[in-house]
Amino acid sequence: MDRAIGQGSVGQYPLQAAIAALHDRADRAADTDWPQILALYGLLERMTGSPVVSLDRAVAAAMAGCPDAGLAVLEGIDGPLRGHHLYHAVRAHLLERASDPDGAMAHYRSAAHLATNLTEQRALIREAARLHARIASRPASPNGTPTPA
Repeated sequence: MDRAIGQGSVGQYPLQAAIAALHDRADRAADTDWPQILALYGLLERMTGSPVVSLDRAVAAAMAGCPDAGLAVLEGIDGPLRGHHLYHAVRAHLLERASDPDGAMAHYRSAAHLATNLTEQRALIREAARLHARIASRPASPNGTPTPA
């Protein structure tokens, strides 16, 4: 795989295999070579133009840098994917990592509403409920509303 990529003439499937191999090489998520995965997703995105690959690149950007980097990638995604539950689930996850539980909860709810798989729907509802409980348990501000995270 390394030799094929080094020669510069690689198709989408070897790129996907290289991404999977990088994930497999890491014992823990923290040990994953996220900058390399981000670079490979960039190549794959240019090669395929797939909005799903763009979504994957957003996650890799967040893992390689910060949640805001992933959110910036999401902003560049147009079209029907914005109405898909995976888009909202990724946005929710990145917003939560960016310390925006209110925004994350709203997107988990949107994702749950759009999901057609009952198992995914239930998992997304649980995430929204977990954040709702976290938001509700924040200390109240002087005007009686929960303080921001």
